Parts: sequence; C-alpha cells; structure tokens
Amino acid sequence: MRADDGEIMTDVSEPLVSSSAASPSSASTGSAPHQSLKPPFPPPPQMPDMFGPENIRYDFNLGCRVQLPEGKWFIRLRDLDTDNILFQATSGQATVCSSKRFYVRFGIEIFRDEVPVFRHEYDCRDQDVLIQLPVGTLGDTIGWFSYIERFKEKHGCRITCTMSAAIIPLFEKAYPDIHLITEEDLKNKRDVLKFYATYTMGLFFEDKENIWQPSDFRLVGLHRTAGYILGVDPTEEPPRIVLEDDSRPVDQPYVCIATQSSSQCKYWNNPYGWQEVIAFLKRCGYRVICIDQKRVHGTHPVWNHIPWGVEDQTGDHPLTERARWLRHCEFFIGLSSGLSWLAWAVGAKVVMISGFTHPVNEFHTPWRIVNYHACNSCWNDPACLFDHANFLWCPRHAGSDRAFECTRLMTAGHVIRVLKTIPGIQPEEI
Repeated sequence: MRADDGEIMTDVSEPLVSSSAASPSSASTGSAPHQSLKPPFPPPPQMPDMFGPENIRYDFNLGCRVQLPEGKWFIRLRDLDTDNILFQATSGQATVCSSKRFYVRFGIEIFRDEVPVFRHEYDCRDQDVLIQLPVGTLGDTIGWFSYIERFKEKHGCRITCTMSAAIIPLFEKAYPDIHLITEEDLKNKRDVLKFYATYTMGLFFEDKENIWQPSDFRLVGLHRTAGYILGVDPTEEPPRIVLEDDSRPVDQPYVCIATQSSSQCKYWNNPYGWQEVIAFLKRCGYRVICIDQKRVHGTHPVWNHIPWGVEDQTGDHPLTERARWLRHCEFFIGLSSGLSWLAWAVGAKVVMISGFTHPVNEFHTPWRIVNYHACNSCWNDPACLFDHANFLWCPRHAGSDRAFECTRLMTAGHVIRVLKTIPGIQPEEI
C-alpha cells in the first residue's frame, strides 16, 4: 500500500506556526500565520547530518531526508509501524524529503540496478535529537515539556531543546539530562551540533494537509498536541519545577490572581467580576496578590487595569519568583494564560476563567469556569482563524452588542460558587 508522502526537492519549507492561547501577559505575541515573514525556527542544515554508503546522506531533521549522489537509484520510504509505503521513485542525483515532519518511524530502502545498497530503520537510541519550542510563549512550553521527557524515556536518546531564556531556569534543575539552550545558542553552534532528528512544537493553524501535526491541535488540546507530534502517550502530566528559593513569600494565607492577557478575548470581560470576587476573598480572610506582569495592558481604545483592592506584585519579575508565589498560594484564579499553566505545574489549585477556549484546550481542573449559554470556544473552531495582530479579535460578534459575551456573561456569583467547592477554603465572614 502506498501513500503520497514524499517528494524530490532541494530544500525544506517552513511551518505555518504561531503562538498560542496560552501566551502569558509577559510574553510577546507572535504574528498571525499568514503575516509571518520570518521562519519561526532555524532551518536544518541543507545537507543531511548522517552518512551512509556510496556518499548517501540521510537524517530525520524535519521529516525523513535522503540525499542521493549521481547515479541511477530507486528509493523507497516506509512507515515501519503502519506498513505503508509512503514514497518510492527512480531518481538520479537528488534530495528526497518526506512530506510529514512529525514523528514517524521511517524506513529507508535504496537500490541500484535492483541491488540493495542501503537500508535504515529509524532508531534514535543513543542519538542526538533536537526539539524546538517557539519563544515568547510560557503556557505552551509548560504544557509540552513533559512530552519531551516522555520521548526521551521511550527512545533512550539525547535531547537538546530550544526555548526562551526566561523559561530555562524553571526546568534546568529538574531536568539536568535534557540540554536546554536558546534559539540564538543553537544558531551559533549549528555548525558543530549534529542531530539525527529534529521536531518542532507549535500550533499549526493552517496545516490542512497535516504536515506538521497528525491531528489538529484544536481537536486534541493545546498541550496534548505535543504528544501526537512526538508519537508518545498524549495523557497530560505537569512538568517538574525545582526552585532554588522555595520559601513561602508571606506568612498569612493568600490567593494569587492574574487578570491580564495578550488578547481581549482572553480577559474576564464582566465589568464587575473581579471586584466582587476580590471582596469575597477578603471576607474569607485572604490576602489577594496580583502577579500580572503589567499593571495596565491593552491597545487603543481598550486599556485593562488590574482590579482595585489587590496587593500589587506586578512587574518584570523572574518566572521562578512567580512560581514561588504560586506554589504556596491557597489557590490561583486566572485566565487561559501562561500563569495558569505555571500554577498547574507547581501544584497549585487553579480556577480558570475562559470562554473563548473549550475546556479540552487546557489541562483538567475541577474549577474550570465556562458558560455554555453564551457564545464560546471560538479558538477551537477551525473556521475562526485566530488573529494575533488583532487585540480585539472576536470572530463571531465583533462590533456587536454580543462581543466578548463568552466571559462577559460569566458572573461573579458563578465564580464564587465554584470557589466555595475548593477543599479547605476559609469560611466567609459576613
């Protein structure tokens, strides 16, 4: 059986990748896929990194790549797990690249005059593998990282992982056997570093041919898409985070909140919501700490301020300091944002307020706030292509009195009723 999954070509095209619903308020927002002019990841070397006989070169850096020297060759690519022939052709000097760039256990067969010259079955055990994460997103990286470790454990390979320099301190102590570097470090060392395989993590909005992801991330969830891309168990699991300073920041019981985000659809757009919830928390005897990066955020004509009455811990603090506050809080109230994923990773109870995403999009929490009486889940609707450049993106109701109703119709009473279900919450003093 043959599937059309290969081509003879001279280069590797770039993915249509963008940052996600989980972009934190402290992260820069990527452009919409159709506006991207710069490749989101450094491309692999033009020449494959591995050597076979007869000057044949091959690797699995963004798919299966085989470079054939001059001669008359017959080449076949297989999926060793499905028994499908993905590509076969007679060729002279050429570079053959598979169409699929996610994990496939490829088999390579090369013949000359019907005589086998080279056979190779994908096996990255004891090999160097590069996994690239987009910079500028906190939640995506946290959601995906456990799948990277799962890939390493399954295959017994050596992993180099590129990510934002601001995020590396969260993971480096917990994962000393994974080489964490920045994209700039990779570019500077690319002539020295040789990789058997490369995989790119991302949210591929316009990947209609499923070249970069086997399943649309809007179907399987923001974090679980990494499991499908890497061919490992997609069951969610928070990554480990080890903090150098893990002390409790204040003695009194406190709740952390984060109210800012990178797009207006991610906000809790009920005008009285935060104020009423903060008043409730204070009646319960909690200090309420706002850990957003920005005190004010938005774009003309809409500017969002942190709620009145909170203790202001906004600013450009290291993520490890944010993690310290979150680890010791009684619970965290936030949006579909990077700080919610950070709270999940450090073991905090997370109350998540989100209407533009379906709950399948994020990690499971018993305290997920969604109102199905309102418009909801546009982010997970492939017909609504998210536009990162439009801060006021509301694809179904922009400009109408229904704009942002997904969270505008989430009442404080709804949220407070959910808060009262959290085990151990202090009683309200009236």
